Amino acid sequence: MKAIIGKKVGMSQIFDENGKVIPVTVIEAGPCVVVQKKTVEKDGYNAVQLGFEDVSEKRLTKPEMGHLNKANVGPKKYLREFDLDNAAELNIGDVIKADTFKEGEWVDVTGTSKGHGYQGVVKRYNAGRTPMSHGGGPVHRHAGSMGPIDPARIFKGKIGAGQMGGDQITIQNLEVVKVDPELNLVAVRGAIPGCKGGLVLLKTTVKTHRVKNVESGISNNPQKASGRNPQKASARNK
Repeated sequence: MKAIIGKKVGMSQIFDENGKVIPVTVIEAGPCVVVQKKTVEKDGYNAVQLGFEDVSEKRLTKPEMGHLNKANVGPKKYLREFDLDNAAELNIGDVIKADTFKEGEWVDVTGTSKGHGYQGVVKRYNAGRTPMSHGGGPVHRHAGSMGPIDPARIFKGKIGAGQMGGDQITIQNLEVVKVDPELNLVAVRGAIPGCKGGLVLLKTTVKTHRVKNVESGISNNPQKASGRNPQKASARNK
């Protein structure tokens, strides 16, 4: 697995070689510094802790500064741990940049969704309203009756008003469209959670991509037309 810490810059558009528009989200990925290294002998597993974004020393606590000073690394705002494929090869102080990902790779992006405050069921769960004609009363956007008669209570998981947004969300299987190593920018296809400037984590996708054989040929299945009459099928393919 490959991973890096980044910051959401915003959305844009990129034209491919065929002139089609690709909506992309631009991410400022890295540079990230290896702050801590964990090994099987000492910790039971291989992993590295990465630090991202320089910050003033007064913004950190003394334990945090002691942890960074031990690694001889400057103050970092964000620290995250990753189980990288080359974790055993990395050393404290090594720098991981945006070029760790290549165009055409697939990644999972984790971010914190935008907070919307305390919302009702119409906005939070797309619930329907009561009739808007005469006699509806001032309860058009209320949840209405919820509890069944027999148990005389509301089951867990029932939709209701409450805090909306501010949750950690992972969008899987996004394609890396463009990488700019000089500016430390990575453009991924589609939208990702969070506001501009929000922290995001890029990791190699957990999805499996298989190359399918899409070549057209003559079927051996006698139930298909190409299997019953291969000559007509080959003529159509020409």
